[in-house]
Amino acid sequence: MMYSSRRKPVLYFKEERSPSHASASATVHRHATPLSILRGLSTDDTSWGPHKLALVVPFRERFEELLVFVPFMHTFLNKKKIRHKIIVINQVDHYRFNRASLINVGYLESGNDTDYLAMHDVDLLPMNEALDYGFPVDGPFHVASPELHPLYHYKTYVGGILLLSKRHYHMCNGMSNRFWGWGREDDEFYRRLRKAELQLFRPSGITTGYKTFLHIHDPAWRKRDQKRVAAQKQEQFKVDPDGGLTNLRYQVESRQELTISGAPCTIINTKLECDQNQTPWCLLG
Repeated sequence: MMYSSRRKPVLYFKEERSPSHASASATVHRHATPLSILRGLSTDDTSWGPHKLALVVPFRERFEELLVFVPFMHTFLNKKKIRHKIIVINQVDHYRFNRASLINVGYLESGNDTDYLAMHDVDLLPMNEALDYGFPVDGPFHVASPELHPLYHYKTYVGGILLLSKRHYHMCNGMSNRFWGWGREDDEFYRRLRKAELQLFRPSGITTGYKTFLHIHDPAWRKRDQKRVAAQKQEQFKVDPDGGLTNLRYQVESRQELTISGAPCTIINTKLECDQNQTPWCLLG
């Protein structure tokens, strides 16, 4: 792991040397993890069913959360016998964070062996094993529904954790790439779901309320990029009728297979591209 020396620190995952920032409770191993270890960590047992989940995590500079998230989710999904692979899309350019574009990259890079996605925040952990992460047959399934999410309770909220088949994601043309910085991309995606005439489903029978999830983000330590420059303020509530998978521009710098505390994941170091004529707010200043 190294940090870029340019304007803003950016976290890279490298294979040449072992990371020096792993905590005592979470150990990171490189690609050369012994096969004997990996065999005990099945994520692809075909007896668990025909479907396989691509758990897509949009990511930047949240290494401490990742050390907790990957082994937690791997164990959680294995207990539920969900075939899965955890894909961390690590934004390494110097534009503002773009969660939606990173999820679009995750969809495109997730491989033909998966047939549905979990758009999953790295700081949200499911604490109730009754939550359903299975294939959403009938339509998009919002795991982190408003009556369960610890922070966001409005009825059109679809962020945090959303499951949908790859076919349905493609029907929506993915997510809009216009949203640089924090927020609004989920609200626009809700409109896409309605435009595609997809019915949204949510959990039922969950009695743990706002304790259903553990939110591990520390707002005092990690400030969210909520700045809205003038042009962005005018555009932030508009629907993006054309953008999405069809106008996504990115480069994969590298791809590493890692294990964190024995749990496998794929890190895709990604550089997004920004058309500053269309979204000049991708840069601050």
